[in-house]
Amino acid sequence: MRTLRDIDQLRSTLREHRQRGQRIALVPTMGNLHAGHLALVACARQHADIVVSSLFVNPMQFGPGEDLDGYPRTFSADQSQLTEAGCDVLFAPAVSALYPNGLDAQTRVHVPVVGKGLCGGSRPGHFDGVSTVVSMLFNLVQPDVACFGEKDYQQLAVIRKLVRDLHMPIEIIGVPIVRATDGLALSSRNGYLSVEERATAPALYRTLCMLRDALERGAAIDESLDQGKAALSEAGFTPDYLELRDASLASVSPATRHAVILAAAKLGPARLIDNITVQLPASE
Repeated sequence: MRTLRDIDQLRSTLREHRQRGQRIALVPTMGNLHAGHLALVACARQHADIVVSSLFVNPMQFGPGEDLDGYPRTFSADQSQLTEAGCDVLFAPAVSALYPNGLDAQTRVHVPVVGKGLCGGSRPGHFDGVSTVVSMLFNLVQPDVACFGEKDYQQLAVIRKLVRDLHMPIEIIGVPIVRATDGLALSSRNGYLSVEERATAPALYRTLCMLRDALERGAAIDESLDQGKAALSEAGFTPDYLELRDASLASVSPATRHAVILAAAKLGPARLIDNITVQLPASE
């Protein structure tokens, strides 16, 4: 695996692969890798000849008081895992390489509609930071395909709309959530949990499963969501949001059949997110 930090080197390297007619896949990450990230690399490996992974802790997507300074940087371990996973190129630029004029002077990309509410409501400006850096990476790498995890359901919707609206010739593949054996969705921020909090954390997924089962039996939506929030609070979480949306992230209607329950909740210092799909019954 080649590790590159310079934009010109990245472009030159990928130009050579492109001239050979090789298909290129991109897996953007912020590092501190786990099995969920490696599943993205494995998926990319199946869809392309050359797999590029980026490792960049993007300051633009962190808000005031969030964990930018404390976000785990584990470069050597990440590099080893990517090598073992079969990644071909690791792009790990400095902040000054992508934002040479600073964040305040940086052009930003805003994706409307799907970025509203949920994490977009709780973290103002977050998705502008995501869509800006992803647009930059798409421009630099010019991948044929890019892989993103379905755990970040709203982020995946933002990226898909970005590509669609800007007519980018990139196939976006959503990769299913990778979970621990107790159901907790893998996340780089799970490392913030204490031993006791880690034992509590799977209650988030259990609550989503409980809600899914109730809603598929025809339970009232608002009442079910209220019960879910109460269950999370009783377990020790501080719920941020717990919502049912159409699979496209539009509001549900009586005609909605394919839906998704999305949740974010604080547990100690960690903000955990998760989601689960639901097949709503037809209204009688």
